[in-house]
Amino acid sequence: MAEFSTIWVSFLAGLFTPLGAVCVLPLYPGYLAYLASQLKGHKGTASSQKKQLMLLVTVVASGIIFSLFLIGLLFTKLLSLSLTAVTAILSPIAFGILAIVSIFLIIDFEWSKVLPQFSRPNVKNPFLNAFLFGTFFAAIVLPCNPAPLIILFALSTSVTSFLQNLIGFIVFGIGMAFPLIVLSFISAQYA
Repeated sequence: MAEFSTIWVSFLAGLFTPLGAVCVLPLYPGYLAYLASQLKGHKGTASSQKKQLMLLVTVVASGIIFSLFLIGLLFTKLLSLSLTAVTAILSPIAFGILAIVSIFLIIDFEWSKVLPQFSRPNVKNPFLNAFLFGTFFAAIVLPCNPAPLIILFALSTSVTSFLQNLIGFIVFGIGMAFPLIVLSFISAQYA
């Protein structure tokens, strides 16, 4: 029974990660626009478009889990830093940048005069595109709301089985992807 509650808490922590971060809210309309653009290029029946949509959302979820794995590996193994130490360093910097950007937005500053213009890479493969979206989604969400990740780490210290830790980690990623999955199912009704 304890294993089930650990997995359930991992899912809820993953779910709260994007839902508890205000900076993630603008990503959801972008995600829906991304899905619409991917389906626009897909020729076929409505049923095949829905299958394509579900396949894409699965690839997005795998991109989120892969990104979580890379971030965890980077900080715990390669840099030998704890999440608390990283958050203590990055959070003031991120919030400082956010405050400066907010002030410039309030005074209606023209960004195009001082910043170079970038365009996203043009990836033709929709599955690679979906995987990259999931990867960057997770990388954007975690610094905005690191508290649920701390919960996942705390849970992993109480579980001694590698398999249980791995399952909890994957369920956390599924929880992070869950709002995107729900949006995909809703949009599939109108595809």
